[in-house]
Amino acid sequence: MNPKSKSARQMEENRHERFKRIAAKRTNEILEKIRILGNCSNKSSYEYTEEEVNKIFSEIDKQLRLTKARFSAGKRERFKL
Repeated sequence: MNPKSKSARQMEENRHERFKRIAAKRTNEILEKIRILGNCSNKSSYEYTEEEVNKIFSEIDKQLRLTKARFSAGKRERFKL
């Protein structure tokens, strides 16, 4: 692809279209990495403890919560009595 056509596409692509394109690509990459991580569950190839598995998924859960919160930022209601 020549630089001119890429530039023209970028100019035509709005912020929402760009979000959908990039978010879909990144989401699919993450899902593939999670599937690959699942290969580590094969006990004939790997040895691990329940504590190690819990630590892995605890960290993944933590990062998911933090990332989701970034999308919700600004949507929080103020405290009222």
